[in-house]
Amino acid sequence: MSKRDDDKKLSWLEHRLRLRSIDRREFMGRAAALGVTTALSNTLANKAFAATPKRGGHMRAGLGHGSTTDNLDPGHSENGFTGSMIASTSNTLAEIGQSGQLEPNLAVSWEASDDAANWRFKLRQGVEFHNGKTMTAEDVVASINHHRGEDTSSAAKPLLESITDIKIDGDTVVFQLSGGDADFPFTIGDYHVTIMPSEEGVMQWREGIGTGGYVLDNFDPGVRADFTRFPNYWREDSAYFDSWEQLSITDVVARTNALTTGEIDVMDRVDLKTLHLLERNTDLKVEETTGTAHYTIPMRTDTAPFDDNNVRMALKLAFDRDEMLRTVLRGHGSVGNDHPISTANRYHATDLPQRAYDPEKAKWHLKQAGLSSLKVDLSAADAAFAGAVDAAVVYKEHAAKANIDINVIREPNDGYWSAVWMAKGWCMSYWGGRPTEDGMFSTAYAAGASWNATYWEHERFNKLLVEARAELDDPKRREMYFEMQRILSDEGGVVVPMFNNYIFAMSTKIEHGEMQGNWDMDGSLFMERWWFA
Repeated sequence: MSKRDDDKKLSWLEHRLRLRSIDRREFMGRAAALGVTTALSNTLANKAFAATPKRGGHMRAGLGHGSTTDNLDPGHSENGFTGSMIASTSNTLAEIGQSGQLEPNLAVSWEASDDAANWRFKLRQGVEFHNGKTMTAEDVVASINHHRGEDTSSAAKPLLESITDIKIDGDTVVFQLSGGDADFPFTIGDYHVTIMPSEEGVMQWREGIGTGGYVLDNFDPGVRADFTRFPNYWREDSAYFDSWEQLSITDVVARTNALTTGEIDVMDRVDLKTLHLLERNTDLKVEETTGTAHYTIPMRTDTAPFDDNNVRMALKLAFDRDEMLRTVLRGHGSVGNDHPISTANRYHATDLPQRAYDPEKAKWHLKQAGLSSLKVDLSAADAAFAGAVDAAVVYKEHAAKANIDINVIREPNDGYWSAVWMAKGWCMSYWGGRPTEDGMFSTAYAAGASWNATYWEHERFNKLLVEARAELDDPKRREMYFEMQRILSDEGGVVVPMFNNYIFAMSTKIEHGEMQGNWDMDGSLFMERWWFA
């Protein structure tokens, strides 16, 4: 067992002690088994007890997301505002817990056949929806089917295409897949696949009713949403605030001012240029987590000039990633290599050569495309990510040395995700990433995927995607995912300049336990996991 594994186990023990799932004696004994001294165990235990969650209060969060086109359909959740809303009001069958591992949620357990093509999920009993209806297996099936079939426009459709049949066996939902899928519990736990009540086999999503810790009281798209705690929530170890409100404040200066003046208690997407000022404020604290989040600059490969891979390669070589990391992220992240798999992922291709800034090689690729120079538009707005406009300007400066003239178009924040992303030829974007390679590739790069923003199709890549999903031999699976990262980096339509750490800030009145970086703000579950001191 590695030290990293031991540290994770110790963090998990601290978390369980804070929630009173284990007592002090059990914590001390299990910590000792990990080689922790008695003195350190006592210190950790005292710290854990000091951070015991408390109920009460009204929490206000200002997020740099939100659009007037937002709705409550979980299959259409495309930004952090709707993502947090749905996470607040609904649950999935499984989720990434505070241990950093996949844990049961509305399912209490699952098991697979030897070939991983048949999965059985045993459901939690006595779970109540906000409207008083008891959750049934029929609700689960209807909620999952919402993302399946020819007529659905859900972003989760490609994730669930391998499901050929769903049956109910008492308190168990049985999934038959077209082939083996070792990651299926992660897939079914995707944040889009939340469970909502059904009528006549159809999921009812329009009222935002779920099984989550908070009831949606008001939703003004692109402006705000208000919630109160659900008194019959099945979980006792979360949803500590009596109520909370979520405000869409896409301008980072306005968001920062709201926090420093006490108008909100929490903000995401801290402006790194003013980070040092927040850190000096004794009434605030800044937090940072790492995971699979990354910034992207997708090109529509069905549109000239991006339909030529030599043009795409020229653009990938036309900027200095290290300087962009220093300029835009102030070092709070790592450089990207034009694919979305981070070092936090299991099958990250560590041996793939890192792409570097090379204006002369970029010119060579332009020449192969029959061009001596290139002029191209790049749409940007800070709705994409904090500093997106600055990043585009840096890109423009670097690319000029490769005879590439980038015209930076500053787009409005409102409506960016509906009017620019996946609509215009080249734009700034971001991804929270996914816990598995299959989840990331299937959602954003598979042929026909709803969120394939590059409109890219590659026969070999798509063949490997299906084969790797069903491959149970780990070394073979690793080789497949390594090849897919190489193909995407060398032939895909996406520039991935850097992987970003999540940096957010809050009042010192807010307390929390061990935080996860699978999504921003503690796995997007800050409203459930945090509390007032």
